[in-house]
Amino acid sequence: MSRVFSGIQPSGVPTLGNYLGAIRNWVPLQDQAEAIYCVVDLHAITVWQDPKELTRQTREMAAALIACGLDPRRCTLFVQSHVSAHAELGWIFNCIARLGWLNRMTQFKDKAGKDREAASAGLYVYPNLMAADILAYHATKVPVGDDQKQHLELANDIAQKFNHDYGVDFFPTIEPLIQGVAARVMSLRDGTKKMSKSDPSDQSRINLTDDADTIALKIRRAKTDPEPLPDHMAGLEGRPEARNLVGILAAITGTLPENVLREHGGQGFGPFKSTLTDALVAHLQPIAAEMKRLLDDPFALDAALHLGADRAREIAEPIMKRAREIVGFLPAR
Repeated sequence: MSRVFSGIQPSGVPTLGNYLGAIRNWVPLQDQAEAIYCVVDLHAITVWQDPKELTRQTREMAAALIACGLDPRRCTLFVQSHVSAHAELGWIFNCIARLGWLNRMTQFKDKAGKDREAASAGLYVYPNLMAADILAYHATKVPVGDDQKQHLELANDIAQKFNHDYGVDFFPTIEPLIQGVAARVMSLRDGTKKMSKSDPSDQSRINLTDDADTIALKIRRAKTDPEPLPDHMAGLEGRPEARNLVGILAAITGTLPENVLREHGGQGFGPFKSTLTDALVAHLQPIAAEMKRLLDDPFALDAALHLGADRAREIAEPIMKRAREIVGFLPAR
């Protein structure tokens, strides 16, 4: 059985975009592969985090993952900083990766902005830690969005260079898993921008903890255009907001955008938004309720994460032991 790894940062309540684009697609992998998932708090601190907020958001993200269908009995779910293999292998990979490779990473340029000299060194070497996250478990499949494919290519470059430099065939090749009909959910205020937790406007996104009234208001205010919905996909050309709402309804109801247009083509956005709201509320309210239940018992939530970390360490430690031997580190005992 193949081993799958993915991680998500604890940077606030997940959005509908996080759910449809990533988290929901992780759920079936629990029964198709050996699935390892973690809340990547080490990655989170590449930019400043308030310590109390980081603690809260880490639990919040873990609760969201479980509420969305990740079962700690069927997958390995844990917090990144609880397993030291990530940081240790990340340092080894810092010494394997080349500066020229990191200079080509577009995500650093995007996140650091114009004042790159003020960005943290951690943000710059973030892709090396991401490679370590995966390869500490010899995972070969990673469900990712298009924005992370470049980092996976770098992870493979690092693995190959490690193998070449030390004359071994140790780290495996990683393959991306691109999943889901709504892999890119866009902003409700601008259909050309990805739905994001960092957008200053809360009206741009649906949060998994939004109640029914909030969801209804956000969908009612969602940007559209004056034309009715078309009855075929070509009619969505040049209409990013319409395409986004159609894609959301398709994804949340488990159908294809073509089927949504066949059913709703010719409608104005008023009736369509009402249908979309009903579908979102029906799907997301049980998730929000389960999140609340989990967060009301933080000791039980933490215990589940600790068990996950124990399992992760059992997988990673033999791999790390061999990696240390290959590098030439003197055994600790």
